[in-house]
Amino acid sequence: MLLAALVALNPVGLDFLKSAFLASEALARDIARPIVLGVTGIAALAVVLEWRVRVFVLKSRNRGTTIA
Repeated sequence: MLLAALVALNPVGLDFLKSAFLASEALARDIARPIVLGVTGIAALAVVLEWRVRVFVLKSRNRGTTIA
Protein backbone atom coordinates (compact mmCIF):
# COMPACT_ATOMS: atom_id res chain seq x y z
CA MET A 1 0.00 0.00 0.00
CA LEU A 2 2.87 2.30 0.75
CA LEU A 3 4.38 1.62 -2.66
CA ALA A 4 1.15 2.64 -4.40
CA ALA A 5 1.09 5.90 -2.45
CA LEU A 6 4.73 6.61 -3.28
CA VAL A 7 4.16 6.00 -6.98
CA ALA A 8 1.19 8.37 -7.06
CA LEU A 9 2.64 11.09 -4.83
CA ASN A 10 6.14 11.51 -6.25
CA PRO A 11 6.74 14.62 -8.39
CA VAL A 12 6.59 12.72 -11.69
CA GLY A 13 3.39 10.94 -10.65
CA LEU A 14 1.74 14.17 -9.57
CA ASP A 15 2.72 15.85 -12.84
CA PHE A 16 1.27 12.96 -14.80
CA LEU A 17 -1.95 13.07 -12.77
CA LYS A 18 -2.27 16.79 -13.45
CA SER A 19 -1.71 16.31 -17.16
CA ALA A 20 -4.25 13.49 -17.25
CA PHE A 21 -7.11 15.35 -15.61
CA LEU A 22 -6.30 19.06 -15.38
CA ALA A 23 -4.51 19.84 -18.65
CA SER A 24 -6.04 22.50 -20.84
CA GLU A 25 -5.11 20.59 -24.00
CA ALA A 26 -7.47 17.81 -24.98
CA LEU A 27 -4.69 15.80 -26.64
CA ALA A 28 -2.66 15.68 -23.40
CA ARG A 29 -5.73 14.57 -21.45
CA ASP A 30 -6.64 11.94 -24.03
CA ILE A 31 -3.14 10.46 -24.01
CA ALA A 32 -2.51 10.51 -20.26
CA ARG A 33 -5.92 9.53 -18.90
CA PRO A 34 -5.91 5.84 -20.00
CA ILE A 35 -2.37 5.41 -18.75
CA VAL A 36 -3.22 6.87 -15.33
CA LEU A 37 -6.39 4.81 -15.05
CA GLY A 38 -4.51 1.64 -16.01
CA VAL A 39 -1.74 2.26 -13.48
CA THR A 40 -4.35 3.08 -10.83
CA GLY A 41 -6.15 -0.18 -11.54
CA ILE A 42 -2.92 -2.17 -11.30
CA ALA A 43 -2.02 -0.45 -8.02
CA ALA A 44 -5.48 -1.17 -6.62
CA LEU A 45 -5.18 -4.80 -7.69
CA ALA A 46 -1.80 -5.03 -5.94
CA VAL A 47 -3.27 -3.58 -2.74
CA VAL A 48 -6.18 -6.05 -2.79
CA LEU A 49 -3.83 -8.96 -3.49
CA GLU A 50 -1.52 -7.90 -0.65
CA TRP A 51 -4.50 -7.64 1.71
CA ARG A 52 -5.77 -11.12 0.74
CA VAL A 53 -2.33 -12.68 1.26
CA ARG A 54 -2.04 -11.06 4.68
CA VAL A 55 -5.48 -12.36 5.68
CA PHE A 56 -4.57 -15.85 4.43
CA VAL A 57 -1.28 -15.91 6.34
CA LEU A 58 -2.90 -14.66 9.55
CA LYS A 59 -5.63 -17.29 9.33
CA SER A 60 -3.03 -19.99 8.69
CA ARG A 61 -1.02 -18.89 11.70
CA ASN A 62 -4.11 -18.91 13.90
CA ARG A 63 -4.91 -22.48 12.87
CA GLY A 64 -1.31 -23.51 13.53
CA THR A 65 -0.64 -24.83 10.04
CA THR A 66 2.64 -24.39 8.27
CA ILE A 67 3.18 -23.41 4.67
CA ALA A 68 6.00 -25.48 3.23
